Amino acid sequence: MSAPVIAIDAMGGDFGPHCIVPASVQCLAEVPSLHLALVGQSSILEEIIAQHPAVDRARLTIVDADEVIGMDERPAQALRAKPRSSMRVALEMVRDGQAQACVSAGNTGALMALARQVLKTLPGVDRPAMVTAIPTLKGPCLLLDLGANVDCTAEQLYQFAVMGSVAAESLGIERPRVSLLNIGTEEIKGNQQVKAAAGLLQQAGCINYQGFIEGDGLFRGEADVAVCDGFVGNILLKSSEGLAQMITLRVETLFRRSFVSRLVGALALPLLRQLRADLRPAQYNGASFLGLQGIVVKSHGAAGAEGFRSAIGRAAQDLERNHPAQLRGRLEHLLVTGRSASDPGDVTAVDRSPSN
Repeated sequence: MSAPVIAIDAMGGDFGPHCIVPASVQCLAEVPSLHLALVGQSSILEEIIAQHPAVDRARLTIVDADEVIGMDERPAQALRAKPRSSMRVALEMVRDGQAQACVSAGNTGALMALARQVLKTLPGVDRPAMVTAIPTLKGPCLLLDLGANVDCTAEQLYQFAVMGSVAAESLGIERPRVSLLNIGTEEIKGNQQVKAAAGLLQQAGCINYQGFIEGDGLFRGEADVAVCDGFVGNILLKSSEGLAQMITLRVETLFRRSFVSRLVGALALPLLRQLRADLRPAQYNGASFLGLQGIVVKSHGAAGAEGFRSAIGRAAQDLERNHPAQLRGRLEHLLVTGRSASDPGDVTAVDRSPSN
């Protein structure tokens, strides 16, 4: 059996191939079993690869795609007008079995729309959700959605909760604690979608639902899975990244203010380096799309080479765990069979209209 291949949308992101190609080359050097396919404008890619003569070309292939989806381009335009975009071709490679995963730093809305069209969703899933593990005081917590679905119905939040629970189980967490991110823990708090989703989750015996959780409780480690719409999740994620960077910079500045503080800082240097490493956003870069019939990982558009390497690593981990196959059976039971059997309330009252 041939080695699995990860297709890389080499033209996506704020920095494009000048960041993505070196990151891919570094990944190949670090992981001897890795095989990558760079998808994009071949002349540009070959020119950059030529700057890395030591790369193993037996494990690195170029797939030509002459169109590029802009970071500010509307998803509908990407769907209709660019059949040879690097993003679409990379996804089609996964669909056709030429690759087993796709990584892109490109336009999130376009990636979401193309992935749904090309790969389709798993049974029982309306929309895929972006998920990543964020650090807390008690270990990682899976947070979803991170921006793929800005507006969500209660039913979609319920599906995210089920997908997040199954994903946490695949990481070895028994009966993962699932909570809805909200502006308070009281039942009366929150908008109508969150309240309705709580009603569905309270009556569903298939997951370990713990109720509402606030942002501070999230970072205290009070949940293994935190569920929200993509608007809230994206703001939370980027705010926490900015806060982590500010804290480390402020600490370093304080230790440089005087001779005594510099002396103390020198003694604390190993701890400061560990803190910087633990809070470094790049090591957490890469969000998996849960609910697709294929593996797709979204890198932060502004990620540098280190961050993009983390996104490739996330795709490799998803490949090892075979996420779509793991999710398929469990989701089919929990979202299709399980829901009809448990009958968690009158969901006809829940707004099921599609999100924009």
